[in-house]
Amino acid sequence: MARYTGPKTRIARKFGEPIYGPDKYFEKRNTPPGQHGLAAKRKKTKEYGTQLKEKQKVKYMYGVLERQFRNTYEKAARMKGQTGVNLVLLLESRLDNIVYRLGIAPTRPAARQLVLHRHIRLNGNICNVPSAQVKAGDTVSVRERSRSLEVIQESVAAGRKYSWLEFDANTLTGKYLNVPVREEVPENINEQLIVDLYSK
Repeated sequence: MARYTGPKTRIARKFGEPIYGPDKYFEKRNTPPGQHGLAAKRKKTKEYGTQLKEKQKVKYMYGVLERQFRNTYEKAARMKGQTGVNLVLLLESRLDNIVYRLGIAPTRPAARQLVLHRHIRLNGNICNVPSAQVKAGDTVSVRERSRSLEVIQESVAAGRKYSWLEFDANTLTGKYLNVPVREEVPENINEQLIVDLYSK
């Protein structure tokens, strides 16, 4: 499957913010990538361009490809409530994102790899589908034989806490307590731009 595996800082510079988390290289050089750098910022961006850029940013942020992102949007549109908020909450409920939020993995791509390599259990059963939707009350844990992995131990030691998640560092088991409200999600996303883009 086609997935971006190139330099993360280049993408962060493209959007003007560290979308993959703290990035010391982005802090040193946060101008747009390419030969002209800051000169590219002087060009006026049209409404469509702004909406498209926001959609692309969210896709890179959560590691989702176009078809999967579109399907998630359509599912969000069928749900009750605001489509944009539903979209963000559906992305937040993905298994790879929950693994990242619990602090089991340092980044979302690392969380995705842990899931794909069968290191993660969902409700006691091994699940290797990163896009699996986690529901309120579900438990996510690390397989017994995988608990000594260095990447997991280092990430857990760094610590990460969210009000809608509960995590036991001793058993490496977390619980998805409830679906968060939009204001609790820390990502800088203007979901209305994405809704406007797909509504055309």
